[in-house]
Amino acid sequence: MLKVHFKRKSDKIDDENDKSLALRIGKFILPLLMSGILQLLYNAADSIVVGNHDGPNALAAVTSVGALINLLLNIFIGMSVGTAVCVAHDVGAKDEEGVHRDIHTSILLGLISGVVVGIIGFIFSGTFLQWMDSPENVIGQSELYMKIYFIGTPANIIYNFGASIMRSLGETKRPLYYLTFAGILNVILNIILVVGFNLGVAGVAVGTIVSQFVSAACIIAYLIKRKDGAHFDFRKMRIYKEKLKKIVVVGLPAGLQGIAFSLSNVLIQSSVNSFGQYAMAGNGAAASIEGFTYIAMNSVYHASLTFVGQSVGAKKYNRIGRIVATCLVFVIIIGIVLGYVSYFFGNQLLSLYIDSNSEGVDIAVSYGLLRMRYILLTYFIFGVMDVMVGAQRGMGMSFIPMANALIGTCLLRIVWISVVFPIFNTLDSVYISYPISWVITLIAHSICYFIKLNKLKKEHATEGDLIPEQQ
Repeated sequence: MLKVHFKRKSDKIDDENDKSLALRIGKFILPLLMSGILQLLYNAADSIVVGNHDGPNALAAVTSVGALINLLLNIFIGMSVGTAVCVAHDVGAKDEEGVHRDIHTSILLGLISGVVVGIIGFIFSGTFLQWMDSPENVIGQSELYMKIYFIGTPANIIYNFGASIMRSLGETKRPLYYLTFAGILNVILNIILVVGFNLGVAGVAVGTIVSQFVSAACIIAYLIKRKDGAHFDFRKMRIYKEKLKKIVVVGLPAGLQGIAFSLSNVLIQSSVNSFGQYAMAGNGAAASIEGFTYIAMNSVYHASLTFVGQSVGAKKYNRIGRIVATCLVFVIIIGIVLGYVSYFFGNQLLSLYIDSNSEGVDIAVSYGLLRMRYILLTYFIFGVMDVMVGAQRGMGMSFIPMANALIGTCLLRIVWISVVFPIFNTLDSVYISYPISWVITLIAHSICYFIKLNKLKKEHATEGDLIPEQQ
């Protein structure tokens, strides 16, 4: 039998004990949250080191390419969501062979995807940046950073597939250990390459890809050491058609949704670029700070997807409502606390990214605070929206969450940038599109979630649950 560590709720606690459910979800979230924060810390280290050592132009070069990089990566990162759902369903069903096929299909898919995206990104980085109207004093450094970054794409995508597998197995602690090691290595390399050897953006790019390869190697080593159905063997890598189909059915819409989000963000970044390098630097620094709140809320999204997915696999649908309600409480608290605290200390946090002696530092900080005001104070709305998406994908829904996001968020932002921004031509008019699009999309996701949940309850009247247990 598959030796994944999970418990039937009925074996240990009463089915109505929501306090115990909250504790289990909290124990799942905490290591995942800390892992995400560590990953962001070493990403932030890139920006902080290069911003303080090489000034606002270098900071703008590193931070302004995030939306473009995500645009190229998200179709395959979305596939890792399909992997997470497949593994969660098979773990819930105690299907050892199914988990084996999920893993070997996913790792090979990640490897192939990483090579293809890496080649495309490396060759066309300069062209993409020109399409974004990157300023002449920034575009050269941005292109160099992207070319080096895309060399590490295979490791990046394999890590995402591997992390999705581990989360669905109920394992969230080991990625924390791996990222701790990789993050420390990244910071050390940043200091050596940027400060010691004056390599600037090239130095932080090299540090980043080395850390990505280390993280990916750690996850693969963990899967190789497992002695159950989750054991990974390079010799057994192959594409199982039935598993690939399921991964694509769930993951492709998630990937397309990610691309659409990135496309809308690329358009927003292009609008920010029109205000010059100081706006780019402030916007990028603020986005980096916001990332900590996002990644904390995103850990609750993964909990929602995993707990709901395993319950669906075990055909225990009666617990889904309480799982989602518990996740919503967690994400609202996290979003409000981290968002408001980050904004309150925004001046000090933004100052970490830019050398105080650099020209235009006050202007860059003011631009960063403007972005934080609109996004961080309303970010909990996005967290609620994300949990609803996780629940829907855990139930096997794929197209509908994508359609809601495309229409309610991405299309609205594109129309907003095309119609509203030219009229007002201010950054306020750019940033306010975020909370407006979140509210509209949340309403659509909530309606679809309740319709699907009621349908499942009517079709399958079951008792009990399957809840992941930490290892």
